[in-house]
Amino acid sequence: MAPVPDNLEAALLLSAAPRLDPDTQHERRAVLRTSVFQVTALVVPITLIACSGSPSPNGSAGAGLGGQSGSLAYGYDASGSGGWAAAGIDGGAWEPSTGCVARASDLVAAMTPVQRYGQMTTVDSNGLTVNEATTQLLGSVFSGGNSDPPSGNQIADWTRLVSSYLNITIGYNPHTGLLYGTDAIHGNNNVQDAVIFPHHIGLGASRNAALVEQVGRITALEMLGVGINWAFAPTVAAARDIRWGRTYESFGESPDLAGELGAAEVRGLQNGKLGNSQSVLAGAKHYAGDGDTDGGKNAGNVTSLDEEDFREIAIQPYLPSIAAGVGSIMISYSSYQGSKMTASKAWLTDVLKGELGFQGFLVSDWDAVSQLPGSWNEQVKTAINAGLDMVMLSHSKGAHTAADLAKALSSLVASGDIPEGRIDDAVRRILTIKCEMGLLDGDTTIDASLTAAIGSAEHRAVARDAVRQSLVLLKNDGTLPLPKTLSRIHVTGSGADSLAKQCGGWTIGWQGLGTDGAATATTTGTTVLAAVKSLFAGTGTTVTTSTDGSGAAGADRVIVVVGEAPYAEGQGDNANPTLSSADFATIAKVKAANVPFVVVQFSGRPLILTEGSGNSALDQSNAFVAAWLPGSEGEGITDVLFGDYRPTGQLSFTWPASVSQIPIHDGDGQTPLFPLGFGLVYP
Repeated sequence: MAPVPDNLEAALLLSAAPRLDPDTQHERRAVLRTSVFQVTALVVPITLIACSGSPSPNGSAGAGLGGQSGSLAYGYDASGSGGWAAAGIDGGAWEPSTGCVARASDLVAAMTPVQRYGQMTTVDSNGLTVNEATTQLLGSVFSGGNSDPPSGNQIADWTRLVSSYLNITIGYNPHTGLLYGTDAIHGNNNVQDAVIFPHHIGLGASRNAALVEQVGRITALEMLGVGINWAFAPTVAAARDIRWGRTYESFGESPDLAGELGAAEVRGLQNGKLGNSQSVLAGAKHYAGDGDTDGGKNAGNVTSLDEEDFREIAIQPYLPSIAAGVGSIMISYSSYQGSKMTASKAWLTDVLKGELGFQGFLVSDWDAVSQLPGSWNEQVKTAINAGLDMVMLSHSKGAHTAADLAKALSSLVASGDIPEGRIDDAVRRILTIKCEMGLLDGDTTIDASLTAAIGSAEHRAVARDAVRQSLVLLKNDGTLPLPKTLSRIHVTGSGADSLAKQCGGWTIGWQGLGTDGAATATTTGTTVLAAVKSLFAGTGTTVTTSTDGSGAAGADRVIVVVGEAPYAEGQGDNANPTLSSADFATIAKVKAANVPFVVVQFSGRPLILTEGSGNSALDQSNAFVAAWLPGSEGEGITDVLFGDYRPTGQLSFTWPASVSQIPIHDGDGQTPLFPLGFGLVYP
């Protein structure tokens, strides 16, 4: 009997029983070793179960969070003879309607070459003007992480900016509509005062697909409130190296959990399916291997996985999203065995469009085509022939423009270097998705009721529940839940009153609130300190605060909030993901005050909790909560700390004890600080 790889066993277990405790998982793994057998073509069936949250004391968890869409079974034929087998939702990969395919084909036949090239282009609003977009007949515009409206970052500024581009297509003949994209990573997070949800790493700890679907639903509504109709989300990578600066965009290290929750977000964003009322286009990303690069390097190279493991870990998470009807997929900057994904016909056309049956369109990442070898024409030729359908351009200083792309495409088609049929296929795919979305019908009106609902109390209530379900209790000596009958409670630490640390990267700015390029240093939200003050307002309890641990002496209880400063891709890569020396010092100062205290940690990944001297933040604390990057609704944290919600979160990443253990994942033979699936509950 062929041995079952540990990483595949862990994936099977997470898929089949997402809330198993660690001991039970190891028991099930032993069963798998004796029950999985090899046939001529080993096909491993995996059933994804959308699981609801454990109820809070008042029964509110999971209430009204939307229905489920069934299960999906799929597996990879390890012999290589059959590729992927997929069955489940609608019988396998989603297929567009015959009506939209026919309509798109008719449009392609009626379009000029310049019109077709415009459809294959998306340009950042920060480097674009309405006049240029009109001249180039663009079919898509997007706003990157720091690309705010020139007039400001308020909701009204966004509606004006987006409307100015949506309306250019009214004069197009034929009418082809416009896709307006944004990195809606955890809400409509570029927009001032929009709700900021927990990042994926926290949602992964909830193990609640219904909740993730509802988060996607509200994100779509807040996008449509400013006219944006395309989300560059979800990230479905199963991150396997926490040194990667985008680890928090991953739902977890298990390909099956990442796939399940990614599909749930797709359903939420697309409101079940494209064309349903108030849906936006989802964009699964980054295909493929972005979470598996050597050393966790952003846009790096994957050399540690052979093809079978690469398919199981990096490709597999896309299957549920494809079955759920995701209309677009963004291609990764990363390379596999030295070959850029953007240039790989084998992975884009043969596997993704061929074996997996993906019927939507493929878009590059920001200026990714320019990273390929050769001249600009050679780069465009390679990417388009590989299967790329839309090219993302920054229009930043010195970068290639939409006019440059149109010129290159025209030359390459004329010379026969790009077959005209490849252009037609790309444009047909894009227009088919636009048809499914209803964009070809010409309505560019923004629903004023959706605009008014951005940041509403109803939306924030769901975000608050998402925070509660995402928290993972790592240690508790009985200190939690905290009593509400206190004379004085002290709230301290670098994150106690910091929305920047609480929300993390991709919040108002690319690297986060208050970072270079961010429109503002704050947004509407409730910090932990503000939540504690609100809880005790009008009572006899005094709330005191500091940022460095001082002032704790004499308090009845202390809440210490520490964690990482905000970051995003590139700048977030970290070879030594350890709690900062300042945070260690804060915890030590509170420990010296001899008062019971709980540590709440904000981080985009598990952090090493022992400093070089051997002092352990975990050992010093009475209780320790991994809060990840919970977003704008800090009252979800106090709900758990004070017992209004019993913790239910479980680690979706294995937590290393030391830097030397990284990369670490379930089943690799290392002894972690906390295993995958760990999470304490209250007695």
